[in-house]
Parts: sequence; C-alpha cells; structure tokens
Amino acid sequence: MPGSSSPFSQFLAGLFRMSPQNKKFLLDVLLLGFSNVALYYTVRYIMARNDPIKNMYKRRKEELARKQLASAGASASAVQELQDRLRALKLTEHEDVIASEIVSAADEGVVGFSQIGGLEPIITSLKESVIYPLVYPHLFSSGNNGLLQAPKGVLLYGPPGCGKTMLAKALAKESGATFINLHVSTLTEKWFGESQKLVNALFSLAKKLEPAIIFIDEIDSFLRERRSTDHETTSMMKAEFLGLWDGLSSGESHRILVIGATNRPQDLDKAVLRRMPKRFAIKLPNSTQRREILSLLLKDTVLAGDIDMEDVVNKTLGYSGSDLKELCREAVMIPVRERLRAFSDVTQASDMTVRPLTNADFFRGDGDDVNELYREGDADGFELEAPDALD
Repeated sequence: MPGSSSPFSQFLAGLFRMSPQNKKFLLDVLLLGFSNVALYYTVRYIMARNDPIKNMYKRRKEELARKQLASAGASASAVQELQDRLRALKLTEHEDVIASEIVSAADEGVVGFSQIGGLEPIITSLKESVIYPLVYPHLFSSGNNGLLQAPKGVLLYGPPGCGKTMLAKALAKESGATFINLHVSTLTEKWFGESQKLVNALFSLAKKLEPAIIFIDEIDSFLRERRSTDHETTSMMKAEFLGLWDGLSSGESHRILVIGATNRPQDLDKAVLRRMPKRFAIKLPNSTQRREILSLLLKDTVLAGDIDMEDVVNKTLGYSGSDLKELCREAVMIPVRERLRAFSDVTQASDMTVRPLTNADFFRGDGDDVNELYREGDADGFELEAPDALD
C-alpha cells in the first residue's frame, strides 16, 4: 500500500526514538551475544585441534597412505586402485584405521596354492568348501536353507612353521577376496569404547569390500577362553567381536570369512570354535611332503649331478616347512661364501658363478667351523682357542 513502511524501517525508527539508557542496554546485550558466539567457536576450534582421538585417527590415515605407497611387493597400479576404491567408499575414521591392515593381492609376498607344497588335500578341500561358495555365491545360494553357503570361519591349527599363515594368504589370492590381516593391537585403544567401535568398523569395512577374508594369526591370544578375571575392556571387545561375527548369517547374506591360525587350539573359547566349523590340522610334513617342499625351494638352484635328495629327506624327520626353508637357505649360502672368500676385496667380485649344491652343504650351518673349537657353555675352552676374540 502506498505510504506504508516496511517492518525494518519501523524498527529503525523505533531504535532512534529510544532513550540513551535503552540504547546502551541494547548495545551491551548485542556485544555479550557476539562475544559468547566468538568464544564458543574459538573453544570448539581449539578442542578440535587438540582432540587426541581425532588426531590419532588422522595420523593412522596418513600412515595408511605411506604404507601402501611404500609397498615394495605390490605394483603402483594395484596400490592406486586400492586407494581409489577405499576413497570412493567414503570410510569413517575407524574404518580408515582398519584399512591399514589390508594386504593387496598383487603383493609379491602373497603366494598362491602352486607355491605351497605338501598340502594338496587341504587345498582341495578349501577350494570346494570355501573358495567356490565365496566367489560363486549364485551357484550355492539356491534353496537348501543356506546349507551350501561358505562357512563363517575356518581354523588352521598345528605346530609353528607348517604354513598356516601362508595358506591363509594363498586362500585370499586364489579367491580374489579382500584380505584383512588383522593385528590385535589395531583394535586396542586406551580410550573407553574405542575398541568396540574399531571392532564394529572391522566388519562394516569387510561388508563394503566383500568378498573379504579377515585373518587373525595366533587367534588364541585374542579369543582365548573367557574367565571372570578378564579385564572389562577385553571382555567387551570379545563380546562385540563374537556378536558381529555371529550376526553375519542373520538377515542379508554377506561373503565374509574369518580365518584363524593357532598352535594352541585347546585355549580357544567354545563360542569361537562353534563359529569355526571348518578346521584343518596342519601337521609336520611327512617324507613325501618334505620331498615336495624341498623341490619347490630348490627349483631355481643348480644341483650337483650326484646329489641324493632322499638322504636329505630322511635326515629332516620332524622338520617343519619353515625349518626346511632355513636349511635350504643355509645350504645355498655355503657355495656363495666359498666364492666370496676367494676374493681379497669383495667389491671387486665380478664373476659370481658358484659351484652346484651338494649333500655336504646341508646340515652345515654358518659358523660350524668355529663351533667345533669349543663346546657350548665352555668359556674356558673358547678363551684358549680364541684369545683375541674380545680385543
């Protein structure tokens, strides 16, 4: 309507008609309000900058980037592909921490089934009961009330050095699944409730990256039998893990597999064993398995024509796969050391052609010549034979 004024104009007119005391009061109120707002955002900024939990996750995210970029075994394209995939998922700060445990299938350190000797029956069973349902779910999801689905957990147990960890990594590579090599220290935090959030993030990340394999080495140290004397934080973390693990089969089916390796299966909680229906005993290799392992380890080594591998197989009774690898490493080093000793200056050694490996090179470790001079613990004999050792 012509001649009418806006509410803002009326407010300004009323403001000018106010008494000096009212104007001063209004100005004080406005200054107080602005100062409180400024104080609020200042304190909020300072708290955010010095938040220990947020800074911790920020540092871990930076460590993840450095770890993946510095991965010597994986190709640059594979590392970049993994980083792009994680970036596209928009992970939470807790999932970023768990992502640092992902092992790329392109890493040269991740072996395949063809590089594992002596475990063919177990590999065949793993292919049929784990890999095929995990990779081809459409073939195993029709009817039968889910009886054809992959198991929720697999337990590998046996003496140390028999290939449990190697078998789990090969399982991830052959299946093409995301392999999360979980360390218990990753889930342990000093802040109350953070461990449970990290456990939750573990399964939420595995769900986003399915098919996924969560591998826990020495699982008995984490999920051992629960007792009333356990710390409250540890008990809550175990309960959260078991609850989320068991919940994988409820509702929508997810292709997530938990693999545990241990040499003390008797220490595991019964609830954990129930969630691991597939259990494989990785025993010490027999003579046939030792022969296969030695053949794989020495396939690129030049052997003497008269070498008797059966003699080596018979003398390695009770050796684990790790022991056999160390035995072969020491054996192939002996011709190399002999060649190096032929040069007065090692830096001038241009021709490094070494002699073939013989039976005499096995069971002769580094320093055996020195060890023959004295018995273990015989300090007097050592001092007589090597008087200048401490000079």
